[in-house]
Amino acid sequence: MINPTTNNDTVSNHPAWLAEIKFDDQGLIPAISQDATTNQILMVAWMNAESLMETAQTGRAVFWSRSRKKLWRKGEESGHVQRVIEMRLDCDADVVLLKVEQIGGIACHTGRASCFYRRLDQTGGTSQWIATDPVLKDPELIYK
Repeated sequence: MINPTTNNDTVSNHPAWLAEIKFDDQGLIPAISQDATTNQILMVAWMNAESLMETAQTGRAVFWSRSRKKLWRKGEESGHVQRVIEMRLDCDADVVLLKVEQIGGIACHTGRASCFYRRLDQTGGTSQWIATDPVLKDPELIYK
């Protein structure tokens, strides 16, 4: 698990590491969640400075919900928490990768292990998205 922030090097009451991140004009950065054991991509969400700091401090994935305009602590409704093992920043400093342990094995609100459960099938002269991964739990049972 990542260690709580103990670095006293701060800029404007933010950790120095945060200043290296290139947020977009809305103060957001895309974040990819990846299973730390299997390397499967689980989901993509958005983070702001506050969610990044909370994630680093607690070791639990916290995102910014663009639709709800508030912090979204992964699993707060479903119980499917992401325990962060490692945080990485890409070469351009504009995408964050969270290597996580997906508690309960479900990352997607559809009840699947990953949000990337559809594959483009181009057989038979037509192209269509095909669901390839099973629903592990009915979403109606997850979000009551």
